[in-house]
Amino acid sequence: MKLLAILLLASTAHAADIVITNDGGAITAYRVKGAARTTLVTVQSSSRTPSLFEEAAQMHGVDARLLVAIAGRESAMNPNAVSPRGACGLMQLMPATARTLGVTDIFDPRENVLGAARYVRRLLDTYHGDLDLVLAAYNAGPGAVQRYNGVPPFPETQAYVKNVRAVYGKLSACRGESASYASPHFSLVRNTSK
Repeated sequence: MKLLAILLLASTAHAADIVITNDGGAITAYRVKGAARTTLVTVQSSSRTPSLFEEAAQMHGVDARLLVAIAGRESAMNPNAVSPRGACGLMQLMPATARTLGVTDIFDPRENVLGAARYVRRLLDTYHGDLDLVLAAYNAGPGAVQRYNGVPPFPETQAYVKNVRAVYGKLSACRGESASYASPHFSLVRNTSK
């Protein structure tokens, strides 16, 4: 849960206190300034989700924290998400990509995360571990990375790479903390002011 809390905090970089709660069904981040409380984001949670990332990471030799960072940016941890371009599920796989990865039910969280982990492994191998290229290919497609011989100049892809890298960095900095997200109730207060 601590790692998911940091994931949510990474997308809220304003000077204020951030409160994150988990009622067992949804994780909500609030910005608290004085007596005012503003909801920043609510993410439907599942006690199965964290173990899915760990299982997929072990199975395909990728870092679970990288998968969490990607899922946070792609779907805000919503297994039923559908993008305007047709990407589906927790990891926002395109249907054609999902089929090539052996995913038969794109909205099944386990299949979606396992397929995405397989894809990330392929991208890591293709780009010799260059995380910027891996993330750019995940977002814009390998063809775009090849066409531009690097991270494409698309503002969306540039922002995506920067955001996922930042969240992954924060998650990686928590090596000593438990990777368990399954706590039924979680509260964290962090002051993000500098």
